Amino acid sequence: MFINKSVDGKNNICGEKVAQYRKSLHISQRELADRLQLLGLDVDKNAIQRIEAGKRFVTDIETVALAKVLHVSLDDLLGMTFR
Repeated sequence: MFINKSVDGKNNICGEKVAQYRKSLHISQRELADRLQLLGLDVDKNAIQRIEAGKRFVTDIETVALAKVLHVSLDDLLGMTFR
């Protein structure tokens, strides 16, 4: 049976990095949500909070937008290197 969670039981693998990069930009969860909304994503502060806590799944479209808004690569955001 396939389980849709990371090894630590979270629903995404980018949440901790989202929080880290957001804080390095000195922006609030609400500001991050506002910037994502400008790209056309329907997210609010609560969604950002749940993403950062690993309680919400993140789509590939959202991951690309998060990387763009946070000014990082997808590899940085996902914390992975594929070779």
